[in-house]
Amino acid sequence: MTTGNDATGEDGAPREGQGLDGGTGDAPPPPRKPRSFWKELPILIVIALVLALLIKTFLVQAFSIPSASMENTLRIGDRVLVDKLTPWFGSKPERGEVVVFHDPDDWLAGEPAPNPNAVQKVLSWIGLMPSANEKDLIKRVIGVGGDTIECKGTGPLLLNGKALNETSYVYPGNTPCSQDDQGGQFKVKVPKGYIWVMGDHRQNSRDSRYNQTDKNHGFVPVDKVVGRAIVKAWPINHWGTLPVPDTFDQPGLNNQRSSAAASLTVAPEGVGVAAVVPLLVWRRRRADRLRSDALQKSVGGRR
Repeated sequence: MTTGNDATGEDGAPREGQGLDGGTGDAPPPPRKPRSFWKELPILIVIALVLALLIKTFLVQAFSIPSASMENTLRIGDRVLVDKLTPWFGSKPERGEVVVFHDPDDWLAGEPAPNPNAVQKVLSWIGLMPSANEKDLIKRVIGVGGDTIECKGTGPLLLNGKALNETSYVYPGNTPCSQDDQGGQFKVKVPKGYIWVMGDHRQNSRDSRYNQTDKNHGFVPVDKVVGRAIVKAWPINHWGTLPVPDTFDQPGLNNQRSSAAASLTVAPEGVGVAAVVPLLVWRRRRADRLRSDALQKSVGGRR
């Protein structure tokens, strides 16, 4: 006499609703179909924009050069990338650096106000275009807190009694100092917490020299500094870095340059896209893995 079991009836045939492997025999659920790339694209764009905004706020931001005060180092229309990260770690402006700073006391009075359109406002807000509304300036740091800076005649410029050789960055044909009674001749000591800035186009720059009657006596408060300009990013044929000239490394300047972290050299939008690409790859690989697992379960259920 044949006895039955859980999987078969008395005649040895599989019971209704059960498979030969003892399962229920129900068909496995169909594999979950991943969302198409075009459905994921808006999500990825939003993530990229959010990342770009965060990068602009905390890491690096683009700025456009509106005047000739920094020629030939920077020309009108150049776009530079400014490192905003290292100041978060206590880094202070140093001699020789090119820095962007907020207008300390109406230095831009009388300058025409920009009039960006709606698209430019949105793109500048997220960091994809230089800011058009902020009143910012860009100059070279000549002295920091405790330094004494002096101009006599046409130069050279004296920093703590040492003559600076500025031929590598001062506009060709300019003299390091200007012989005029508007501020071209001076001797100042920089207070702690301030910097003294000058344009590389010495005879075409309204910098610390010509703002000595403001509330800061021409000095720029360190907390007004947005960051250091590190790269000329546009146009391509003018691309290049903005290193500190060797003249600021000469002995006798009491120069204690910090060992700040390396500055970022990519645009906010580039970092945003770079951050999204790994996310996209991970999502596609996860979808492929889920599809493969579902297919294996389906094949196993039919054995």
